[in-house]
Amino acid sequence: MAAAALALLLLVLLPASHALATAAGDAHPGYAGAEADTCGAARHGPGLEEYGGGRIVDITHAYRPVMPAFAPGATVGPLVRLKASMEEGSEYNLSELRMECHMGTHVDAPGHMNQDHFAAGLDVDTLDLDVLNGPALLIDVPRHTNITAEAMQSLNIPKGVRRVLFRTLNTDRGLMWKAAGDLSYVGFTEDGAQWLVDNTDIKLVGIDYISVASFDHLITAHLAFFKNADIIIVEALKLDNVNTGLYMLHCLHLRLVGAEGSPIRCILIK
Repeated sequence: MAAAALALLLLVLLPASHALATAAGDAHPGYAGAEADTCGAARHGPGLEEYGGGRIVDITHAYRPVMPAFAPGATVGPLVRLKASMEEGSEYNLSELRMECHMGTHVDAPGHMNQDHFAAGLDVDTLDLDVLNGPALLIDVPRHTNITAEAMQSLNIPKGVRRVLFRTLNTDRGLMWKAAGDLSYVGFTEDGAQWLVDNTDIKLVGIDYISVASFDHLITAHLAFFKNADIIIVEALKLDNVNTGLYMLHCLHLRLVGAEGSPIRCILIK
């Protein structure tokens, strides 16, 4: 019942959200051709984005107007507009960014769904960079299920592992490449999140869609993760075609004082 009510609320709010996204002005010139291709420019597809001869892999989604938003059939819309244009006579080009803090590849601070943490000032500017940077395990989870306690137990994640990136059916379905939000995505259930908290040393949880929690457990799974303030959630990672295994993970977010979320750039180093 709660999930159905939330879905109805999202549908009601969607027109206003879309109006906010488009009110900033005409599409930025950098978006040319992106609306016709759900992957935007050629480099913004599900293929590996490698640098340094393949040593560095970018696992961050580019911020595109057709990127899915968290509502059925919704996209984020234009995020950047050109406030001043040399083509139109200005002496410089000047772009303006306008977006919610939980779009595309982003990080959640503990205050996202815990008011006590929010009131205590636990914003993204307080997140521990030591947790966001270091050895990380990329694993594939069972494709027939959400990330339940049973699924978590089956993964046999060793004690001592602090950062895990969970690749799910979301990647197989290409959900982050679709020009529409899809609430049938895979995520953690409440018992799966609680099992992770109680039975592992994981402090960074990464996942391949815009919510770490499955839609039917949207609030309760987040609350399980955020009961304490020591777990960091990174959502909407681009894990297409990346081999499973151990990497050095580097994630850096914006220092948005007072914000409970932020865009984040994440890379893996082999």
